[in-house]
Amino acid sequence: MRINIIAAVARNRAIGRGNKLIYWLPNDLKRFKALTTGHTIIMGRNTFLSLPNGALPNRRNVVLTKTATELPGCECFDSLEKAIRHCDDNEDIYIIGGASVYSQAIAIADRLCLTEIDDIPENADTFFPEYSNWKEEHREEHGTDEKHAYRYAFVDYVK
Repeated sequence: MRINIIAAVARNRAIGRGNKLIYWLPNDLKRFKALTTGHTIIMGRNTFLSLPNGALPNRRNVVLTKTATELPGCECFDSLEKAIRHCDDNEDIYIIGGASVYSQAIAIADRLCLTEIDDIPENADTFFPEYSNWKEEHREEHGTDEKHAYRYAFVDYVK
């Protein structure tokens, strides 16, 4: 099994505000879909509730929650450890948020699939954990265009 963490992070590691993503980057969303489709995604309950249409299609949706036992299109577990125990050895798992799930998962993750945005947003209230000790494996730089107001890079890290 390979545990991946996927997120879009600002220069100060900001990832959200008010249970919403800070940035709307169409290419980041395309990359997210390409990487996670056909695989297991694990998320916290607030991340699930922030999805506009509920469970993401063509993926095994796993939600970590202490309160809900059933959410449409999802499997629910009360801990990250239990959720991972219910995954097969050959599964690619993607941790998709939020901040507390990222904090729990970073110690056991094999790879970070980050979109690093060249910006420091105002009023962010949610941050990605520190990852300066990870090694950069691949970087793909992108400039601004009509759909992307900030420069960004797709960066993969390994331990």
